[in-house]
This record gives sequence, C-alpha cells and structure tokens, in this order.
Amino acid sequence: MSAMIAPWLEPAWQRLGEALRGGRLHHALLITGPAGLGKRALAEALVAAALCQQPTEAGACGACRACRLLAAGTHPDRAHVSFAERDDGKLRSELTIEQIRTLSARLALSSQFGGLQLAIIEPAEAMNVSAANALLKTLEEPASDTIMILVADQAARLPATIRSRCQRIDVALPPERQALAWLRAQGLGETAAARALAAAAGNPGLALAWSGDGRLELGSACAGDLAALAGGRATAMQIAERWAADRPADRLWFAAVLADEEAQRLALGERGRFGLTAIDEIPKLAAWFAKANQARRLLDTPLRPELVLLEVLRAWPAAGQGERRI
Repeated sequence: MSAMIAPWLEPAWQRLGEALRGGRLHHALLITGPAGLGKRALAEALVAAALCQQPTEAGACGACRACRLLAAGTHPDRAHVSFAERDDGKLRSELTIEQIRTLSARLALSSQFGGLQLAIIEPAEAMNVSAANALLKTLEEPASDTIMILVADQAARLPATIRSRCQRIDVALPPERQALAWLRAQGLGETAAARALAAAAGNPGLALAWSGDGRLELGSACAGDLAALAGGRATAMQIAERWAADRPADRLWFAAVLADEEAQRLALGERGRFGLTAIDEIPKLAAWFAKANQARRLLDTPLRPELVLLEVLRAWPAAGQGERRI
C-alpha cells in the first residue's frame, strides 16, 4: 500500500492499482465520500503510480525522473483543477467553464512522456453549470490515454449525466477500532483520540485536524448553548447571533452530532443529555439533525447566517413545548 494513503483506503487502492497495471483503468473516476478521509491523497497516489517510470505493486517508486518532476509540481502530464484565485487575491467559490475548457485543450495534446495524462478535479461538485456541461462533452468523447479523476465530498451535487460516465469509488468511514489505531499512530493519546473521533462523528481525518486547532472546545461550547436553550437560560436569537459571529458551519456540525447522540441515548432508554426522556422525541431529533445539515449548506448562500441559525435553533426539540423564545 502507498505510504501516502490511510489504511481504510487500502481496498480502493488495491482495486485501482490492479486496474492500472492491467491497463483497465476507467477514463473517468469519481472518488467520493465524507471530507477528511483522504480522497485527494488516494487520487494523488494513483496519479503518481500511473506516471512513475518504475512502479511497483506498492505504487510509485519516488526516485525516477517522473516521480521527481511530480514531487516538484512540474510534471507535464499531470493536471489539477481546483479553486482559482480572483483578482482580489481571494479564492473563487466555484470551478468555471474557462478552467474546464483549458483542461480539455491540454488533454487533447499528446502526452509529453508518451504515456498517460491524468487530471484531478476537486472539489468536483463545485463546478458551475457551464463548467459541468463543458466537462460532460469531454467525458463523452475522451482523448486517448487520458484519465480524469473527480474528487467530491458530495457526489449527489454533480449532474447525473456526469456521474453516469464515471466509475465510482466510494470512501466510507472506517471501523472505530481502525480509526482509533490510526489516530494513536498520529500521536494522539487514547483518551484524546476517542474524544476527537466522537466529536468528528467517526471521521478520523477530521478528528486529527480538530484535535490541533481548538475546534473540540467549540463542540463543548455548543453543548453548553443547547443546554442553556433547553433550560430557558438563553434564547434562540442570542445563540444564533453568537454562532453567526464565529465559525457557524462548525457549530452546526457539532450541534448535529449532539442531536444524533441524544437520539441514541433515548433509543437505549437513557435520559437525554438535554432533559429529554420520551422515545417519541427520536423522530424530532432526526428531523432536527437533517435541518442542521441543510442549514450548513445554506450558510454558503447570500442568506444572512444569523437568520439561518435562528430558524434551526427555534426548532430544537429539547427547547421545551410550544413556540421557542426568540
């Protein structure tokens, strides 16, 4: 297995490696699954193995001229499309038709090394409609010896016409035991690993990132806010304004995890963390979980974040009976 990728990616890596060595690699791959699981690393490992002049079953050799060029970011047969920089120096929020057209024109040329040409597009679901239509034309009439690798956290946001023309590689959350072992191998203690993995809803990549940037403490703050809302010590408006001012999407993530944990406690006949005791509250929590995740997507729209958050918080099922206080 390539050292670049995590152990839970080994089945996908073996399947792709066998297809590459057998000359059966599909001209368009869609690698999809939750953010933080190493999809980009899997794509890069595949590109490296495909371009390597002395590949092994474990992947690229890392020493040949092609590998050295790839490591320097100058290999002429490797392309990458992601968010481009705007005139003001900030990154765009979508992939554009110009980027896809430039990529298609480049791939229409012959490989400079005489082998495959490979392109990674990520996040693929960020293509606007025009870009997706342009890519579809390329997928329908692919150039010979080219491989397109689309990397997406949310494949459902891609047009069905594009998805249907790709071989799909699904990356799922690993078993808890494997995830905890990997986190400990990255230097986290047993208790810290378990706490981080629970906060990240079983996603070890996110757990590792969050363990070092203070976001786990943010989760604890969210739990306190929801408890205050349930107990009438804070209003939905007060919490919405506080969340809107500081990492609202992360707060909604942790709130959704808390709702899921609350439902699991009730399903086991335990008293909920926020005072819920009835098992018929579980459907309400499930509906709130979905509402919170939808609100995270709405934060990327022109809607005012505090209003998006207010609507979600007013629907929190643990906040008592009747209309929520605002």
